[in-house]
Amino acid sequence: MNRSLAKKYRLIDLFSGAGGFTLGFTDSRYGGGFQSILALDNDKAALESYAANFGRHGILANIEDWLGTKPKIPLSDVVIGGLPCQGFSLLNKKRQGDSRRSLWQPFMQVVESTQASIFVIENVSEFLRSKECNESKELAERIGFKTACAILNSADYGVPQIRRRGFIIGWKQKASLSPCFPPLPTHSNLPLLSNLPNWLTVRDAIGDLPEPEGTEIRKIPPPLDLHFGRNPTAISLARYQAVPPGGNRFDLQKNAPELTPDCWIKKTSGGTDLFGRLWWDKPSVTIRTEFFKPEKGRYLHPEKHRPITHREAARLMGFPDDFRFIGSKSEIAKQIGNAVPPPLAGAIARTIRVMLDSFEKERDECLLFRS
Repeated sequence: MNRSLAKKYRLIDLFSGAGGFTLGFTDSRYGGGFQSILALDNDKAALESYAANFGRHGILANIEDWLGTKPKIPLSDVVIGGLPCQGFSLLNKKRQGDSRRSLWQPFMQVVESTQASIFVIENVSEFLRSKECNESKELAERIGFKTACAILNSADYGVPQIRRRGFIIGWKQKASLSPCFPPLPTHSNLPLLSNLPNWLTVRDAIGDLPEPEGTEIRKIPPPLDLHFGRNPTAISLARYQAVPPGGNRFDLQKNAPELTPDCWIKKTSGGTDLFGRLWWDKPSVTIRTEFFKPEKGRYLHPEKHRPITHREAARLMGFPDDFRFIGSKSEIAKQIGNAVPPPLAGAIARTIRVMLDSFEKERDECLLFRS
């Protein structure tokens, strides 16, 4: 067997959250071929989830504080990180003064320290249009990396969700092989033209789940452990019932104006997803951290009079049912909404695996020539 095919490449995940990015790199269902050796996050519950799925090698800390202790960082092949998106999100009206916009700097410090051959940064698509993105690429070039950028839609890679995110991949300039980046899609919204399977839909992801039971996390096997509901007030339930399939807050205003908040009535444009229902036969909208609140987006079930459950949200993010989430209801919701969808991560991992195998082959041939 080729030695590179049996090798597990060393992976560091910064701003790891619960580990959606790591799962795509380490699980053979998605990409595989990588071994997680270190994770870092400042969310205690998220790191508990990470430990439950990948082992206890996570560090609970802010990255700047951790680097300030001058830690001994292990050597790695790849460093990945979903940098906090709030500093670049259009939802953050004060984003220009947000200190989280500079977290690419300690990320690159780790990349350099660990002597990685490749790094990957994920963030909202607005990041790629920022000066911070340009600065990070300039620094990467100074320390010996070439870079490529792309905005990827998770639906193109087998995730039942429209989620567009920006990615930077960097690889050592000494390598002769450039990456196939962005990765070739595995799914399409034009299957007849592309010869690819159609985008996965909400029905594909959650259509087999029964009605949720209770309002708390249950100590039973997945998927029903996280498949719990809420206790809506009478007015909330009446609002849900006023929204037809595919509808949103404008339907609520039309069908039940007496139930519509004044602020929505006065705001006659924008926010078409607020209090909206998902469509059975389309991918989900972007799942955020408060998906259990329909006033935050199109998070009502396609036909039931309720928001989606935690299990439904996890499936819409592409998490398998056997992935373990640890924490309170709100902590787990945050972990789900902040994750990099594992199938999308896996598509990137497969590209990187090809590159690293090529690096190994080049090195072996060079050593053979010298001998």
